[in-house]
Amino acid sequence: MKIWTSEHVFDHPWEIVTTAEMQKYPNPMNPSVVGGDVLHRHVDPSGKLHSLRLLSTDWGLPSVVRNISFTNVVSVDERLIYKPHPQHAGKTILTQEAIITVKGVSLSSYLESLTAGTISSNASKGREAIEWVINKLNAEIVELTASTRGSIRTPMAEAAFGEK
Repeated sequence: MKIWTSEHVFDHPWEIVTTAEMQKYPNPMNPSVVGGDVLHRHVDPSGKLHSLRLLSTDWGLPSVVRNISFTNVVSVDERLIYKPHPQHAGKTILTQEAIITVKGVSLSSYLESLTAGTISSNASKGREAIEWVINKLNAEIVELTASTRGSIRTPMAEAAFGEK
């Protein structure tokens, strides 16, 4: 068993970061993840949001390889925790943990380390994807704001343009 951990601070409030997390897939940083389904979501008595998601992937593998399953060999349990930064309002701390277990094959320690390296690389892409979603959402807000400015009529504007 190998445990991989990481911590990252986003320069965005918790509400923005968690909204982006829920809309993270698909994205250009992780093209193999084509979608995700929420299997279970609840808020516990302390106010924590728990969400169990299943991601759908397409690795472009030949159909013969797609029938091979490593679920009995490799297990990865990943946990992501987003918290408002305790000292800096408007920032969010992401703590990631993955427990990697490889069973029933030789060189399991080597394979666990290799998997941890892949998880580390993908975690970096995941953080980039959250930033990408935040930028996309901000651009949509700007576009929506600009489009509504032209369509909202005020009494002052109606008088200026001779409209009733």
